Amino acid sequence: MSEFRPWWFEQALLKETPPAAAPLRQDLQADVCIVGGGYTGLWTAISLKIAKPELSVVMIEKDLCGSGASGRNGGCLLTLATKFLTLKRLFGEAEALRIVKASEDAVYQIAQFCRDHQIDAEVRVDGTLYTATNTAQLGSMDGVMNELARHGASTWVGLPGHEVKLMAGSDLHIAGAFSPVGGSVQPGLLVRGLARVARAMGVQIFEATPMERLIEGARPVVVTAHGKISAGRVVLALNASMATMFPALSRSIAVVSSDMIITEPCPDLLQRTGLTRGVAVCDSRIFVNYYRSTAEGRLMLGKGGNTFSYGNRMLAGFDQPSTYQQSLTDAFRRFFPALQDVAIAASWNGPSDRSVTGIPFFGRLNQHPGIFYGFGYSGNGVGPAYLGGQILSSLVLGADNEWTRSPLVTGPRGFFPPEPIRWLGANMVRNAIRRKENAEDKGAQPWLWDCKLAGFAAAAGKSDKA
Repeated sequence: MSEFRPWWFEQALLKETPPAAAPLRQDLQADVCIVGGGYTGLWTAISLKIAKPELSVVMIEKDLCGSGASGRNGGCLLTLATKFLTLKRLFGEAEALRIVKASEDAVYQIAQFCRDHQIDAEVRVDGTLYTATNTAQLGSMDGVMNELARHGASTWVGLPGHEVKLMAGSDLHIAGAFSPVGGSVQPGLLVRGLARVARAMGVQIFEATPMERLIEGARPVVVTAHGKISAGRVVLALNASMATMFPALSRSIAVVSSDMIITEPCPDLLQRTGLTRGVAVCDSRIFVNYYRSTAEGRLMLGKGGNTFSYGNRMLAGFDQPSTYQQSLTDAFRRFFPALQDVAIAASWNGPSDRSVTGIPFFGRLNQHPGIFYGFGYSGNGVGPAYLGGQILSSLVLGADNEWTRSPLVTGPRGFFPPEPIRWLGANMVRNAIRRKENAEDKGAQPWLWDCKLAGFAAAAGKSDKA
């Protein structure tokens, strides 16, 4: 178990009296075994128990539930609407519209679930704001907005610069698009709350219990250090770790860090900037700057696309304060010069599972009829992981519904090159993106080569570009 605790997760643990981490020390039989105690695994377990309370569901987690990406992300509650052009290209118009609508509904369903089960996760459905911070970013959301509007499915409205500055609390923004569907959440509180609810529903959870291997027999067996679980169905909800554990999926994602800082409380200063609501703010870079305020008056800022892992390994640095703290702090000062004297309380980072398309995918491991997986959230898992729970529970139950018929469940839609080409290429493209976007910030013309290289990472952005 990790000794380092990211800020959100540490704060969540301080607010509860969790049961002692009880590792599995016996052999068990179960209807369903879920490997991984983050959002995807917990939403799947809860969905299964809601549909069939009599199912015996066992979950194992290598650390504490939520200690991975679920407890350390930025807490921006976003939808898949901004990826509509990609969804349409991959799955067709009708399915793309259905997925967008489901991802928007998920925002309200998460908020309602928290109310129903007394999970105080600081869910604030105050909307999402995508902005331009230089002239090169102007109009980047137009293609998505126009296509959604053409189908009567757009919740987005373009805003002039002065309104964006007020909503975002920063003069660095010059234009933007806003949707009321979205917001923010304390991710650690959410995932720990889900674990509590899952236990109350009868899910057996064994923490400090990593899976050592999976026997893909007629009745799959999950093997741990001190026990085995034989289950009719197995759900693998390991996210970024999937690539190193299962060779068939080793090139389906690129593991890259997302790095964050959070300030000490400064509610009076935030009041002056106007950033008092829970709106999630993202600029229009490929590796976006994103930020949001918290309920107690802190400000969190993060950026993706930093440390690429060779061979998609889980690096020791993912469980340490961010090595990019200074550059994140510099970005924070640029966005908020009025907050120059506000201290940074903590920094952290974690592995993000970037898919080739930027869209999560689901399927059956090696076409096994009883082993299912889902990952590839690409830095946008808080809301879509709720859909992941619906998808995986439907597959486990053998349902015939819109999720089991969806092309989302047919596995990855593309693979990265093998090593060392993937790692070398990823770093070359990342550095080109940095040079390109730095030039655009200065109003200069980027090198043509950098623009061409940056094009290879178009799917990495949180929104499809016009």
